[in-house]
Amino acid sequence: MGLLTHRVERNEIKPGDHIYTYRAVFTYSHHGIFVGGNKMVHFTPRRNANSSSDTSSDIYDVPSSCDIPDCGFRQPNSGVALSCLDCFLGKGSLYCFEYGVTPSVFLAKLRGGTCTTAASDPPETVIHRAMYLLQNGFGNYDVIGNNCEDFALYCKTGLLVMDKQGVGRSGQASSVIGAPLAALLSSPLKLLMPSPVGVATVTAGMYCMSRYATDIGVRSDVIKVAVEDLAVNLGWEEPHEEVYEDNGASRRLIAM
Repeated sequence: MGLLTHRVERNEIKPGDHIYTYRAVFTYSHHGIFVGGNKMVHFTPRRNANSSSDTSSDIYDVPSSCDIPDCGFRQPNSGVALSCLDCFLGKGSLYCFEYGVTPSVFLAKLRGGTCTTAASDPPETVIHRAMYLLQNGFGNYDVIGNNCEDFALYCKTGLLVMDKQGVGRSGQASSVIGAPLAALLSSPLKLLMPSPVGVATVTAGMYCMSRYATDIGVRSDVIKVAVEDLAVNLGWEEPHEEVYEDNGASRRLIAM
């Protein structure tokens, strides 16, 4: 377990793990759920089925040269995709998101989007959620409120943030908001603390605490929601009779 991240080798990951890789020279990370069979389920900006162009960024696309069966599979107008591990990683390294960390470990992490104090559910439950959402979608992609890390966190924990106006579950989003906020709040301290080291220390402390306050493991505005009820809870659709059936199709997608 590193101070910044938790880098792992391919032979160390197990089905149901939440893994991620960095893009654009560590500017941000892309997250997903490893479902076994060298396959990943992850959430991306959705494609427009009525257009010949792709509205998602090229960094999420499966290379045309990939010959792995079902790599790049997704339902029409859905942002949830199935990819092989190689296409998910691109040229990046492999990192494993940590669950159930202590508050001290969480606060020691200098970068958001690497761990949470929340506990993970069993692997079979995690994989069921991921494969269900592959077939049914995860709503509209939003960088701050509903991104790839939010997707992976939900699959692992089943926790849903009920405050739709605030930041989602993503540690990356919390970091983006927390860093400027910490700098702003610590600005008046420059008048009281002539030492740049003192101001920097206070700013770093405020940044870490802002991240901790938005972690799903400590937030009071999260509830456990079954994946079958997710669309109704988020207002994507009206209540209806369940039509999803696990008839082996999901298992075939993983095995191929």
